[in-house]
Amino acid sequence: MKRFVLTFAAMSLVAASPALAALKVGDTAPVFKRNAATDGKVDSFSLADALKSGPVVVYFYPKAFTGGCSLEAHQFSEAVDKFKTKHVTVVGVSTDDMGTLQRFSAQTCQGKFTVVSDLNGDVTKSYDAQMAGMNMANRISYVVGQDGKIAFVHADGDASTHVPALLKAVGAD
Repeated sequence: MKRFVLTFAAMSLVAASPALAALKVGDTAPVFKRNAATDGKVDSFSLADALKSGPVVVYFYPKAFTGGCSLEAHQFSEAVDKFKTKHVTVVGVSTDDMGTLQRFSAQTCQGKFTVVSDLNGDVTKSYDAQMAGMNMANRISYVVGQDGKIAFVHADGDASTHVPALLKAVGAD
């Protein structure tokens, strides 16, 4: 019995770890175009189009209006001007529906960056950012270089670490 409990506990830790399935630096970033919201308004977001202006931070988060996700979005909204000085676009991706993201983009993101609705989870899966067995994203952030390659990965479950790590990665800290 003791062996089963330890094995089950170890498997739970592995399944919950956001760092295990991340794309690696140098991998080609999957391109995507999806419905999105910025400051409560619905539009679309195209990674290919955004890359024409410079690198893109693509950050995945589990669920709008939850503690860690709200903290992270607020930190991105406060830092977005620093990213812009380096010509870096910030976009958040979750499997939330568009109505939720309209509110989230206006309230928590303070209208400062776009959030993408990946309702069916295709983009999340293509970035190896899906929580095991769920249609929900792990907390993982990527810097996609203008060449379309992954330039940096931050796969820490602690929401407070993403923005500082990404600012440093793009030289905007």
